[in-house]
Amino acid sequence: MEVPASVDRVEAEDIRFARPMVNLSESLNRVPGISVQNRQNYAQDLQISSRGFGGRATFGVRGLRLIADGIPASFPDGQGQVSHVDLSSAQSIEVLRGPFAVMYGNASGGVINVVTERGVPPFASADLSFGSFNSSRIGLKVGGAVAGGDGIVSTGLFHTDGYRQHSAADREQMNAKLALPLGGGNLTMVANVFASPETQDPLGLTRAQMSADPRQVAATALQFNTRKSAAQNQLGANYEMRLSDWTLTTTLYGGHRDVRQYLAIPLATQAAPTHSGGVVDLGRDYGGVSARLARDFTLLGGPFTLSFGGDYETFTERRQGFINQNGDIGGLKRNEDDYVSQSGLYAQAEWRFAERWIAVAGVRSSSVEFKVSDYFIAPGNGDDSGRKKYSAVTPSAGLLYRLTPSTSLYVNAGRGFETPTNTELAYRLGGSGPNFNLNASRSEHLEAGIKAIVGERLRVNAALFDIGTDDEIAIESNSGGRATFKNVGRTSRKGMELGGTAFLPYGFEAALAWTRLEAKFLDSFTSVANTPAVVVNVPAGSTLPGVPRAVFYGELRWRHAPAGFTAALEFLHKSRVWVDDRNSEAADSYGIFSAAAGFMQQQGNWRFSEYLRVDNLGDKRYTGSVVVNDANLRFYEPAPGRNYVVGVQAKLGF
Repeated sequence: MEVPASVDRVEAEDIRFARPMVNLSESLNRVPGISVQNRQNYAQDLQISSRGFGGRATFGVRGLRLIADGIPASFPDGQGQVSHVDLSSAQSIEVLRGPFAVMYGNASGGVINVVTERGVPPFASADLSFGSFNSSRIGLKVGGAVAGGDGIVSTGLFHTDGYRQHSAADREQMNAKLALPLGGGNLTMVANVFASPETQDPLGLTRAQMSADPRQVAATALQFNTRKSAAQNQLGANYEMRLSDWTLTTTLYGGHRDVRQYLAIPLATQAAPTHSGGVVDLGRDYGGVSARLARDFTLLGGPFTLSFGGDYETFTERRQGFINQNGDIGGLKRNEDDYVSQSGLYAQAEWRFAERWIAVAGVRSSSVEFKVSDYFIAPGNGDDSGRKKYSAVTPSAGLLYRLTPSTSLYVNAGRGFETPTNTELAYRLGGSGPNFNLNASRSEHLEAGIKAIVGERLRVNAALFDIGTDDEIAIESNSGGRATFKNVGRTSRKGMELGGTAFLPYGFEAALAWTRLEAKFLDSFTSVANTPAVVVNVPAGSTLPGVPRAVFYGELRWRHAPAGFTAALEFLHKSRVWVDDRNSEAADSYGIFSAAAGFMQQQGNWRFSEYLRVDNLGDKRYTGSVVVNDANLRFYEPAPGRNYVVGVQAKLGF
């Protein structure tokens, strides 16, 4: 109520109630402004967009800043992964949209922050679930007091054969958090381990293939045995202490990530002198450090909070490419070291200059540097080493008025920037080497909103936003198994968000999230698309692909406390989604219902719970996500028909 920005928080109960706790898509649909496309393809990450940012990502998450327990899950180039996030131990998921996201640096669309629960009071728990497509998950979790503080360790194993052919996956993960008093301050340490070996990739389907059989797989996926193995180990620490009138917060983290991915690229194409092959092999060491000082004092009779700080993060990656010899690794086609660093300095102030007024303003200076050292020198493929640096100053400001103690009105504005990712810089049209002619896109954000609590039973937040972007990054060419990018001028993102929760009589609760978005290219441009390649024109006024115009989520929940019974009915609607920049095809709009029910029993220190969940009750055929600008016109990733999951949990409190 006192923050002049759009902020939503998904609590632990909504993350876990009658859910398998595998993907963020299970929880983020209840946040307005956010669109999550579940690919049903564990070889690729979720497609998450915020107010239209991030929709063009064909893998990974870009355009948003991802954070888990204070440790960035986004890399310095702006691309991140959420597959390692452990939902079974998450206390909350916080989502910030709008101009103040620019204070986090290279992330224009918003910030998603996952917070792990504490380990007290002490407990031990186990959960087991199984469901359609031979899917299963087993999790163990222990929390307790440690050396004057507390800790928690959560582990999980997940398996699925997949809805489609050639889409089996296994995931192993561990998440640990330890909070201790130390030296007059508080130290929090986190550790995360994630592995997903030999995850099959069924690729997308053409519209004709999806209509004929949505569970089928592209023939080339079988020919080249498309798959991905990923493993990540990460450690981090956060320390907070008082220094006289100031509070100092420091963070240090580091990790290593390995990825090997087999792509479906014709052998003749891979043989070209400048082609990097059909097997991508990455070994990435990454880390970062940050520090923030904050102080509360009085300015002209009003409370004033000042904070300033800086951060530095980097990764060094050995990137190699090999021939995909029909599913086996072949000759070397690429060998280089990629280095990316991001540094930033910022200051932010909050001033309650009158009884009902709060002003917040901030500014950040950011610098992102890319460097490539090429070791693969061959006839027709010269030395592609080089470097590129991007810099920006991004201010933001907001004003909030407490109309009543339970109603707040606010406005804010800010400027953001978004660099190309390392992947988007990897190739250039008509030559070899990185595309260092690509500029960062820059955006201007305006927002106005209202937050209200009505009768302590109804909470509502609504926002209008208007975002203009210059030098938008879009596809320049996509053929022969590689994509190149260019700046295409101006885009516009305008829309509204409405979110609400209500506690109703007779044990009922309701929640809704509604987003309406107009996201368009304002300038025309050309691109090279499809295989074989053709030049296409994208006219001004075309809608940004991968972004639905409207998203609506609603949930009605009923509790019968004496029996420990809870039931819920959910509805999700998404409008059609264009699959490419020129809007030649679209995934149809859809609306699906899901239902869940569960019991909970308390017996002494033991608590038991059981649940059943059924998704897509109407067995509707629809597209779960799209592969934006796919060169082979395999745009569509089908969602499952009616499917279920059954789960049980036992928890012992000490």
